[in-house]
Amino acid sequence: MTLSIDRGADGKISIIRCSEGEVHIHPLSDHKRRVELRPSQPDTYIPQRSVETAYSDDLITASLEVSGFIWLCSNIARDEDGSGLEKDLTIGLFSFVPKEKFRGCRLLDFGCGSGSSSSILARLLPDTEIVGVELNASLLRLANAKIEFHGLRNVRFEASPSGTELPENLGSFDFILLSAVYEHLLPKERDETMPLVWSALRPGGILFVNQTPHRYFPIDLHSSGLPLVNYLPDRLAHKAVVRFSKWSTINKSPVWEEHLRGGLRGGTEADILRKVSKGNNGRPTLLEPCIPGVKDRVDLWYWRLSSRHRPIKRAAWLLLKTVYFMTGSVVTPNVAVAIQKS
Repeated sequence: MTLSIDRGADGKISIIRCSEGEVHIHPLSDHKRRVELRPSQPDTYIPQRSVETAYSDDLITASLEVSGFIWLCSNIARDEDGSGLEKDLTIGLFSFVPKEKFRGCRLLDFGCGSGSSSSILARLLPDTEIVGVELNASLLRLANAKIEFHGLRNVRFEASPSGTELPENLGSFDFILLSAVYEHLLPKERDETMPLVWSALRPGGILFVNQTPHRYFPIDLHSSGLPLVNYLPDRLAHKAVVRFSKWSTINKSPVWEEHLRGGLRGGTEADILRKVSKGNNGRPTLLEPCIPGVKDRVDLWYWRLSSRHRPIKRAAWLLLKTVYFMTGSVVTPNVAVAIQKS
């Protein structure tokens, strides 16, 4: 990515220009700044156009080079905004296992990307050893820059030799997390990777899979924004996404595997259980939430919702309850499961 940089009188970056637009950086109080995206094409889809951050110039620039212009603010917010990724991780983990149970344990963040989830976990769990594993070398460089910026000492990162291998001498773990990872694995990779990850989990340990779009939720809220596309055969789904979706450039790809890599098909609880059950390496058991008054994962989904439009959400809760009792599946927008290894 070719960048052109303007600096203010204080020597700090004020504008970064790239082919897709301009990144404006405005000083705020309390050592923070506001990062604002101004695309060259006004109709460019950008999930988040501004964010407040304490990031340094170097870290903002590195994030831009790795994440790209469109996703810059979203990725910074994932690391620093407690209402986003931090909330998802807190609910995804501590709703099933009390926070104190992580003390003195080892946690593997598989597919840690640029390290946002790992650094948040390291801050939430200062007495837990966090190990992030990632295949992409540029993402790992950004991940290490983030933990240096935050001054974290209980987290480290390792490079995977391939998409279906773990680093050597990694050891075993009490907890393993796949946060927004499972949906990006191709079908063959799921078959190979999930048993491998499961084998690194100690007996009695727990595998968390969250922020993965549900394969059969009526609207694809992750990749295309289209209704009912997940019910179509692959060939028709591909044509529909290319024709109608405006969310991302990947949706125009003529290669179906690129849509799968982008997370179009998501997953289900049953699919994940089948993958980890291959071989004879401990029986997987789905855990229910440990929050008082929350009986199952449907209740957990309803419990975390805001109070807006409560009657509609109550009706959706009743429908999901019915589906859950009939099928054992929780068809919410995202899969959020904790699986214990017996």
